[in-house]
Amino acid sequence: MRFDMICEANGIEHRRTKVRSPKTNGFVKRFNGTGLDEVFRVKMRERFYDSVEALQADLDAWLVFCNTERPHLGYRNMGRRPIETVMSFVSQEG
Repeated sequence: MRFDMICEANGIEHRRTKVRSPKTNGFVKRFNGTGLDEVFRVKMRERFYDSVEALQADLDAWLVFCNTERPHLGYRNMGRRPIETVMSFVSQEG
C-alpha cells in the first residue's frame, strides 16, 4: 500500500505486465537476467548470507552502480547510464 501511495503522490502510473508476454515484459526480463548474472550468481559463490538484510545490502550497492555508473546498451539508452536518461527528461521539464 505504501508503494501505491508514493506513486500516487508523485503522479506515477503503476502498470503491471502480462505474465509470459515477452513483448510487454522484455525490459523486466532483461533486468532480472542481468541481476542474476551480475549479482546473485556471483555473490552466492563468494559468500554465505546469514540474513536477508546482508543480501539486500549487496543488491542495493549493485543497483546504485547499475543506475549511476554502468552504461546500458539497449536501444533506448544508447550507451547512457540510467541516471543520465532520467536527468535528460528532468532538464527538459525545467
